Amino acid sequence: MKSRFASPFIVALLVGTVVVRFVADTSWWRAGIAVLVAGLMLRVGWMMIGGLARPVPDPLAPGELRKVKLTYRCSICGAEVRMTVAARDDPEPPRHCLEDMDVVAPVE
Repeated sequence: MKSRFASPFIVALLVGTVVVRFVADTSWWRAGIAVLVAGLMLRVGWMMIGGLARPVPDPLAPGELRKVKLTYRCSICGAEVRMTVAARDDPEPPRHCLEDMDVVAPVE
């Protein structure tokens, strides 16, 4: 059997408004706004805690490519290369002019 109320959250807001109205001896509008703000804060808090409770995804299988955004610069001639996919999260730098290229820090 389905409940006649759309959401227990709405019922809790209505009950909370009545309780705050009589306990704090304030107007209905102020009590309703206070309970609505408190309810939204609780809901956002639960969503944040739920986001922290999710497990870390499994690592990719060996050989699969991962997305990376790395830029390298040759210290000799100044050529730049951007790497977008790699087999590891921290790939070895490519070689240019017979030397390893230097990682360029992203400017944000």
